Amino acid sequence: MNNLARGGPVQNFYMGSGVLPTVEHGQGIYLFDTTGKRYLDASSGPVTCNLGHQNEAVLRAMQNQAEKVCFASYNFFENKPNKVLAKKLVNLSGDNFDQAFFVSGGSEAIEASFKLARQYAISVGEKERHKVLARTPSYHGSTMGAFAASSDPQMENTFQKMSKVLPKIPVPFSYRIPKNYNINTYAEYCADEFERTIINEGPETILAFIIEPVGGLSTGALIAPDFYYSRIRQICSKYGIILIYDEVMSGAGRTGSFLAAEHWNDAEPDLIVLAKGLCAGYSPLGAVISPNYIVDKVARDGGFLHGHTYASNPLSCAIADAVLSEVSEKGLILNAKNVGAYLKSGLEKLAQNSHIVGDVRGTG
Repeated sequence: MNNLARGGPVQNFYMGSGVLPTVEHGQGIYLFDTTGKRYLDASSGPVTCNLGHQNEAVLRAMQNQAEKVCFASYNFFENKPNKVLAKKLVNLSGDNFDQAFFVSGGSEAIEASFKLARQYAISVGEKERHKVLARTPSYHGSTMGAFAASSDPQMENTFQKMSKVLPKIPVPFSYRIPKNYNINTYAEYCADEFERTIINEGPETILAFIIEPVGGLSTGALIAPDFYYSRIRQICSKYGIILIYDEVMSGAGRTGSFLAAEHWNDAEPDLIVLAKGLCAGYSPLGAVISPNYIVDKVARDGGFLHGHTYASNPLSCAIADAVLSEVSEKGLILNAKNVGAYLKSGLEKLAQNSHIVGDVRGTG
């Protein structure tokens, strides 16, 4: 069975057995395979495990909740971990956010943000708003709606006939920018291109604009000049467009503030999507956080027409509550800020004497 070709009847159907080592256990920053070999989990897979493996406080919370109830459908029951986590999350997120909706991961949360924005537009009489603008390159998830807002050539070649690919605008890169531009003038061009695209597509049809405020998979920790964020906020407000920050990778304390959005106080988004760091790899969980004015309007018009079997799962919510407590009580947000600044400074010094390093960027 170990020599089956990729696509054969193995547990991971997309990859042949024997290609990867089999993990046996984890401890702290290390993973161990079934042969006893130790690996430094430097990237925590797809940037997930903020607290390392086998965090005692999180494991206790997991056990305590599992001994009470692991599942109760959100269609029929409220559950205490959901309420506690929602309150904690919006408190950490600042004064502009009041509600949280929990799903099973980042892609689901992206989809939920699109559907919430769409239902809000309908509830305020703007039924023509249906297009979500995004940037190129970008990655917002692997489900069909999230894919439509992403810009990945391989995915587009494979799946574009199954899902309408949404309009894209250029990302304001800080490295290898087009000829005759510098970092600031290219960011200005990208913001101008955003407004031109709105006008060309028809402002009345544009529902939302989604970006990663700090770049992830597709743009490598990219941070645009500060004025860019202010400008896109102004443009969204001018045309009544909902601004969505995809903080699946950057949120939950990783950038030296709980939300990456906090770095630009004059560019507050309307919706924020969180996932990876929210549960730190201990359970699947994603979230959309929203102000009351969006949620209340949708609620008055019959409620949010969206949901998943594991939405607001009590076990995952209890685990995330423990994760956020650890992040807060151990000062990990400030630690990310300080260590991040130290790391960036050191990398910039190394880059001065390197012919293979083109750019050092990021925060936290």
